[in-house]
Amino acid sequence: MFPSLFEATKTYWRKLDELDAAYQQGKIPLQEVDAKVAELMADLAQERRTALTFTWQTLQQWLVNRRETVFGAAIAVIAVYGWMLTTRVS
Repeated sequence: MFPSLFEATKTYWRKLDELDAAYQQGKIPLQEVDAKVAELMADLAQERRTALTFTWQTLQQWLVNRRETVFGAAIAVIAVYGWMLTTRVS
């Protein structure tokens, strides 16, 4: 299943807002805010890496399954481009 980077980012910002509110109300010290922000950033970075890895693996699998189609399309594009170059020169 695709990791929800959008949801992870929304959660990150919500938790940052909660931390800011708690700090503004004097409920937690600045050192604890710094530590929690670093932890939240690490969690979001991990979610981003997971999403990137998933996307890369999906793309690789798609290319493996459709290799002939991709090669055929590439050859067709090169042939059309070559044809356009030769007709332009004439």
